[in-house]
Amino acid sequence: MPSVPFHIVDVFAVKPYSGNPLAVILNAGELTTETMQTIAKEINFSETTFILGDRPEKGGYPVRIFTPVQELPFAGHPTLGTAYIIQQAIIGSPVERVILNLQVGQIPVHWQTENQTEILWMQQNPPEFSTTYSKEVLAPILSLEPEDIDDRFPIQSVSTGMPFAIVPLKTQAALKRCRIQQSLYFEFIDNQPGKEIFVFCPETHHPDNTFSARMFADYLGIPEDPATGSANGCFAGYLVEHNYLGTQEIDVRVEQGYEINRPSLLHLSAHRNQNHICVQVGGQVMPIAKGEFFL
Repeated sequence: MPSVPFHIVDVFAVKPYSGNPLAVILNAGELTTETMQTIAKEINFSETTFILGDRPEKGGYPVRIFTPVQELPFAGHPTLGTAYIIQQAIIGSPVERVILNLQVGQIPVHWQTENQTEILWMQQNPPEFSTTYSKEVLAPILSLEPEDIDDRFPIQSVSTGMPFAIVPLKTQAALKRCRIQQSLYFEFIDNQPGKEIFVFCPETHHPDNTFSARMFADYLGIPEDPATGSANGCFAGYLVEHNYLGTQEIDVRVEQGYEINRPSLLHLSAHRNQNHICVQVGGQVMPIAKGEFFL
């Protein structure tokens, strides 16, 4: 019976079995799109990635990303987790950088050791800022009151390859109360660029961290994501664009996933460079399991 090998890793993890789980399928070059989507649905993680070949093409490894219901052009934790497996299972020796060929283009990932902890960093595309929304529209979608939203800063759709509606909240209490009202949510996202909602606040569980966040993506079959690298890349750009911390250069740590018992930690770095904002997102990757899928 034919089969393909797979690995499972936890990305943006603070310990094993935390962070965002990712399944990485190797030797996937002969699989059809339908088969990839079927495997992603079977695994039912937020995303599953497929490495199409074990040799670089134009300097990067070709990779496709699927949620349980559709393919994505880019996603953050799949990028870091897949780069880790390429280094471990394909290259087999330490490297400084791995490049992934995704639908949004080539995304580089590099390794850095911080306090004896190995952090993988991805360079995301420059953020693009588009539609803004009123707090009166977003608050009921999130089961909040308009007063829970910090109107010193905009609610705005931001994209580094995937658009997210970014919502600034005042308190962690409001963050914890968020519940998606699905009828209002699906009505809202119709014809909107950002179909996923990222909420954040400047209160945290741990004093060493800077922000708490949550991300909701029912449109993609993900009611809530434990750690979202792509959304946090947009968030990093948002912080610089709107001078949230009073500086055009940030280096912050974001907590996510606590409300669904998958605590995660994301490192964000961003600065303005001439006409665009440079964004990097980093975190730990921990190996969890490996095996094979029968075809």
